[in-house]
Amino acid sequence: MVENGVNKIKDNDYHVSTKELVKVTASGWLGTAMEFMDFQLYSLAAAIVFNEIFFPESSPAMGLVMAMGTYGAGYIARLLGAYIFGRIGDKLGRKTVLFVTIMLMGIASTLIGFLPTYQKVGLLAPIGLVILRIIQGLGAGAEISGAGVMVAEFAKRQNRGLVGSFVCLGTSSGTLLANLIWTIILTVLTDQQLLSWGWRIPFLLSLLTMIVAIVIRLSIKESPVMEGKKKLLMEERENKLHSESEVAVNKKGKKSFLVALGLRFGQAGNSGLLQTYLAGYIVTILALERTVATNANIIASIVSFITIPLVGYLGDKIGRRKMYMILSLSMAVFSIPMMMMIHSGNPIVLTIALVLGVNFIIQNP
Repeated sequence: MVENGVNKIKDNDYHVSTKELVKVTASGWLGTAMEFMDFQLYSLAAAIVFNEIFFPESSPAMGLVMAMGTYGAGYIARLLGAYIFGRIGDKLGRKTVLFVTIMLMGIASTLIGFLPTYQKVGLLAPIGLVILRIIQGLGAGAEISGAGVMVAEFAKRQNRGLVGSFVCLGTSSGTLLANLIWTIILTVLTDQQLLSWGWRIPFLLSLLTMIVAIVIRLSIKESPVMEGKKKLLMEERENKLHSESEVAVNKKGKKSFLVALGLRFGQAGNSGLLQTYLAGYIVTILALERTVATNANIIASIVSFITIPLVGYLGDKIGRRKMYMILSLSMAVFSIPMMMMIHSGNPIVLTIALVLGVNFIIQNP
């Protein structure tokens, strides 16, 4: 059966033409890449320089902890953003929400580049930093969930893992770009230049990425395909509610939501530890060059362009639940050897540990 350009088949698997699928997948990939570049730019700044700029009166270790606290505020906001904008997206459409998230991330990131330092305004500087970080988090949480849902809705059921992996590749692309920018800045500028004005450059560049992202999102229209698909899904839900107990359906949905939320906590926590806190730990505790962590993140992001689609493909073949369990087990087994490799203080060994950790503990689950 075909309605409004959308194919409806026996198992309620809705999908569209390859052209439409490529279009929406590219939008999800590029938009997520640009938003997570902003998100990771902040994360690296928090680990590398924010302790000296916004918390200079603290000891180096305490300054790092406080800078990581501002970073953590964004993760709490991501949960809230995903929930709020997810509900709005169900009512108003994905395009509206994804446009708002681009604006939130771009404006917040650009304003961070204009923040006065602690030396100039005292406590108002870190307070402003936390507020802008929370706004960033609202946008980032809504972006990856909204883009993921949009892409998955357009894909065939048997290919959803592989197609959905392109949204995850967007996070890798953003992480790669952010680390490249910071590596260039750390290599070219002296420490004095970095702390004086160089740290602002990545955030001011966010204005350009926001403009590009907005143009991309404006070119992706809410097509008749999407409208037809939403109509069919609404009809399916209505029929289901008439034939089943509404209470039972709601209970099942809440349980699935809580399970998914719990699964994401472990993966997101590891992301913060490996890709952000580790950068600060390398500089502050291990006393290695600032570029060791950014170079390792660059290599890990490049490798993920192979591992993420591979894991998505395998998830389609052997089952996503089974694939998630395999990767979660690998996370538990590798955690202790990984920490031993990091504590070795050897840049090569540390880089190998980070590449393996990012690709089998963070990106793919």
